[in-house]
Amino acid sequence: MALVEQKHMDDAGYRLSEAQPGDFIALLKPRVMSLVVFTAFVGMAMAPVTPNPFLAMISIAAIAVGAGASGALNMWYDADIDAIMGRTAKRPVPTGRVTPGEALAFGLILSALSVATLGLMANWVAGALLAFTIFFYAVVYTMWLKRSTPQNIVIGGAAGALPPVVGWAAVTGTVSLESVILFLIIFLWTPPHFWALALFKSSDYERAGIPMLPNVAGHAATKKQIFIYAILLAASGVLPVWAGFASLAYGAVAVMLGAGFVWYSWSVFTMPEDDQAMKPAKALFGYSLLYLFILFTALLADRLAASLGLAFGG
Repeated sequence: MALVEQKHMDDAGYRLSEAQPGDFIALLKPRVMSLVVFTAFVGMAMAPVTPNPFLAMISIAAIAVGAGASGALNMWYDADIDAIMGRTAKRPVPTGRVTPGEALAFGLILSALSVATLGLMANWVAGALLAFTIFFYAVVYTMWLKRSTPQNIVIGGAAGALPPVVGWAAVTGTVSLESVILFLIIFLWTPPHFWALALFKSSDYERAGIPMLPNVAGHAATKKQIFIYAILLAASGVLPVWAGFASLAYGAVAVMLGAGFVWYSWSVFTMPEDDQAMKPAKALFGYSLLYLFILFTALLADRLAASLGLAFGG
């Protein structure tokens, strides 16, 4: 793939790496990793058994490294389009601070280490799920879906929705209805979250040739899809109460958060076509981050309250 690289050679003609430790940290996509770690931790905490604290920490660390490996592999493969898009042009590979080979090796080594660690220290159900998550994000989403279909985010969102399932499996060795519900919440959250971003970054995606929904189907169709997913997401947020692993107190929080998501999505849906500021889309994007964090924090607090005998409504 074509890359814009600043090449510096030694006397023997070999390229000298310009990478600094911070560049390899950037390859891990720390902000995405933090969300993965948090949702995986919630999945672990919601499990009906109390994990060994040491093994729990090792498991979370392995999941974090696996998420970082996915990010490195994504940056390796997408370096050509990252160089074109304004919000990604300064990443380590397109700027030449890290070579494609270094990013690939880094991602592959971390992938193997994270899967082996989780499998050996927790169980191989969790290890296999982590391996599938890395494969799905790096190969199915990054190498195939992202550049081939406007449904890239919908299908590819499965990778980002799996961490709580991995966390649950690390403790229990199984996949259950509860962990599937946590998966569903993030899976339904992903399209409106990223399509809101795609609305006000559509020119970036167009330059890079990525078939995001606004560039293929238009803004009107994208806004409609955002609103539909917002309703589905709001409904999924209360499923933990229906399934019996969250209280009515959590349910009240979920209803309020879901109502807010629908309201912001309605603002996007009714946004004029000639609105260049895209303020409703930017507001929804910001709220979507807050929504997921507060919702999963509420689940965590609800489980803590239940363990202390303080839950309301059962």
